[in-house]
Amino acid sequence: MNGLVMKTSKDDESTELVHAPFALYPSPFPKDLYERAKQIQPLFNHLVHQMAQDKQFLESVMNELDGSDEFTQKVYKIYQQTIDLPKQQPVWFGIHRSDYLIDKAHDYDIKQVELNTISASFMSLSSKISDLHKFLSKRTNFYNELSPESMDIHLDALPENISGYGIAKSIARAWKLYNAPKSLVLFIVQPGERNIADQRHIERVLFDQFNIKCMRRTLGQIAEQAELRQDRKMYINNLEIAVSYYRSGYTPDDYPTQKEWDARLLVEQSYSIKCPNAAYHLVGSKKVQQILAMPNQLERFVSDPAHLSKLRKCFTGLYPLDQTKEGIDAYNEALKRPQDFVLKPQREGGGNNFYGQDVADKLKSMSVHDRNGYILMDLIRTPFFKNTMVRNGKHFTVDVISELGIYGTFLAEGNLVHLNEEAGHLLRTKSSDSNEGGVASGYAVLDSPLFV
Repeated sequence: MNGLVMKTSKDDESTELVHAPFALYPSPFPKDLYERAKQIQPLFNHLVHQMAQDKQFLESVMNELDGSDEFTQKVYKIYQQTIDLPKQQPVWFGIHRSDYLIDKAHDYDIKQVELNTISASFMSLSSKISDLHKFLSKRTNFYNELSPESMDIHLDALPENISGYGIAKSIARAWKLYNAPKSLVLFIVQPGERNIADQRHIERVLFDQFNIKCMRRTLGQIAEQAELRQDRKMYINNLEIAVSYYRSGYTPDDYPTQKEWDARLLVEQSYSIKCPNAAYHLVGSKKVQQILAMPNQLERFVSDPAHLSKLRKCFTGLYPLDQTKEGIDAYNEALKRPQDFVLKPQREGGGNNFYGQDVADKLKSMSVHDRNGYILMDLIRTPFFKNTMVRNGKHFTVDVISELGIYGTFLAEGNLVHLNEEAGHLLRTKSSDSNEGGVASGYAVLDSPLFV
C-alpha cells in the first residue's frame, strides 16, 4: 500500500498496521467547481489572518458565546494571556483546509461546510490515494473494461495532488524564517496516534528534501520536558524548537488534566512559530463561520468587491441560536423542520454534529445559555452516486457522496505576506446515509476526484 496505512490501535506500543479506508474508484467531481475551490483558498487564508489580528473582533465573538463553551473560553484565555507579551514571535503560520459539498438546491454549486485552522489532517495519505488511483489506471485495465454500467477513467481526468509535499514545504519555509540552523520542528501529537503514517510522511519530506529534523511530543510530555530560556525560546532536551506544529489540541479530549493546558500556554508563550497560534485556532470556530455569513461582516475584512463575491458565493445558510430575533427564529424553525438543518458545536473532528430529529431533541434539552455555544446550518443536499469502499480488507458498493477539502498555507509578519498558497486537496467519500465525514473517526474513506 506504499504508506497508505493507519495503526489499528491507540496503544503506543502497538505496531500493527492496516490499510487506510479508501474508495476503489475515484469519484466524479466537476472540474470547474474543483478549480474554483482552489482559486479561493488563498482568499480564505488571508481572511483568517485578517480576523486573527483583530482583537476587537475576537472579543466580540467570545462575548456572543457568553461562556457557553468552556473549551473555546480556555483557548481564548491563553490568547489573552499571551497576545501582549513583549518580544512576540512576529511570524504567524497557518495550515488550513476549507471543506465543501455540492448543493443540489443551489444549482449544484459548492457550499462551504467548514474552515479548519488547527490540525488539518490526511494531507499525506490524500496524495497517496491519488497515486493509487493513477497506478491502477496505468497498471491495469480495471477502470476501462467494456461495461455499460461504468464510465472509463483516464489519467488526464485525475488531477495532481501535492498536499503532502505542499504542507512540508510550508513548514520548511517557516523553519527558515525562524533562522536557527540547528533548531527542530516539533510535532504536537495525541497519545497513541493512529494516523501516524500521515504525519511521518511530512517528517520524512522535511528531512530528505530540506534537511530539517523533527521531534514528536504530546502535550503531557511538553509539560514535563519543555522549558523557556532567554527571549522565551523553547527547548526540549536542550534542542531549540523553531516551529510548533499542532496535530492535536483541537478537542477537549486532548486536555485531560491541567498539565496539558499548562503545556498549551507554554507553547503559546514561547518564541517558536506556532501552527496555529491561539488566534488562528479561535477564528476557525463555528461561531466565526456563522458571523461571517451575516450581512456586512465579511466586508469588515475584505474590501475587494470581486473577492467578496467569490467568498460569499460559497456560504450556505448559517444562523445563531442566541436570544436575538435571528437566533429565536432559527431555534423555532429548527424545531419545526429539524430535517433541514445541522446543529454544530464549537468542535473539530468527526462525530460532534446533530442531524434530523436529533437536532430538535438536542435543542429542547439545552438551556437558553447553552444554546449560545452552537450554530445552526442549512443541511446541504448533495447528489449521490455509487462507489466501492474498502475498509479493513472488505469491500462494499453503496450510494455515496463526496466532500472536497482544499488545503491552504499562509505565512506572514504583520501585513508582510511570505507565503499564501493553495496546497492540494482531500476528497472524503461516505455512504449517502451517513451524516459525519471523518476518516479517522470511521465515517468516511479516502478518495480522489475524477474530473467530469
